[in-house]
Amino acid sequence: MKIKILADLFLLVKGKARQKMVVVNGIDTHSIEAAEEARKLGVVDVILTGDPAQIEATCKKLGVEASAFKVVAADTEESAAHEAVKMIHEGAADFIMKGLISTDKYMRAILNKEFGLVEPGALLTHVTVIENPAYHKLLTVSDVAIIPYPNLKQKQIMIRYLMQVAIKLGVECPKLALIAPTEQIIESIPACVDAAQLTKMASEGAFPEGIVDGPMALDVALDKESAQIKNIEAKTAGDADCLLFPNIDAGNVFYKVNSKFCYAKQAALVYGAKVPVVLSSRGDSSETKLNSIVLAALMSH
Repeated sequence: MKIKILADLFLLVKGKARQKMVVVNGIDTHSIEAAEEARKLGVVDVILTGDPAQIEATCKKLGVEASAFKVVAADTEESAAHEAVKMIHEGAADFIMKGLISTDKYMRAILNKEFGLVEPGALLTHVTVIENPAYHKLLTVSDVAIIPYPNLKQKQIMIRYLMQVAIKLGVECPKLALIAPTEQIIESIPACVDAAQLTKMASEGAFPEGIVDGPMALDVALDKESAQIKNIEAKTAGDADCLLFPNIDAGNVFYKVNSKFCYAKQAALVYGAKVPVVLSSRGDSSETKLNSIVLAALMSH
């Protein structure tokens, strides 16, 4: 089943076994609200780490029964993260979600070698699925939050990650655009040079799961008329399923323009660990967090 909107994620996980999700310092309203909605939908059983009194108070404020959750007491953000990754390591939870904790503390816990959530040499990257009302299908994009300036080797891995997520969403042959300021190969612009190399690798069979084109400006990747005006005939032009941004600057701006100006719906996770890692911003809505939970549950299956 190919999904066209994020609400269809729920159809993909419907009827599958519940996953166990642990929320790191899950004391805030958005995290608990999203976790409770996912629980009621039958997607997950929920474990919250954090201060039990704060969890109880937030649940009361939301009209949620705190007894619906398993609560693991922790008195600091660090201890809440420690308890959560320990549970993943011991097989007591299937995936992990960021609650009210800073990203650096959260990721430090994920990378803790004691618990082995990340294989030696593995690459962690942020993958976002975006439903923009101005585009005709979902977009899977990377990286908007973790890798500042990915090198060529990292981009190869990121391409595979993006395609794996798109395929899980029902896209049979993902079309991936390597975003750059122009389609010309300008030696002074690293994004163009890397994209040309990656496209050559794709033509030699490096990415058999899908189609890779670039360098490609964003308008060409997403708008057929722009591609026609520029006389770009690539299969990806105007019909991209996946976007690989050259750096976090471009990716993060794209993400926030979509969320703040375009009324886009989003789901996001960190890819590359042994389990899905939900990393939504503390300012993200309950809806975005719920979408991310369901996406993580799907990837966990």
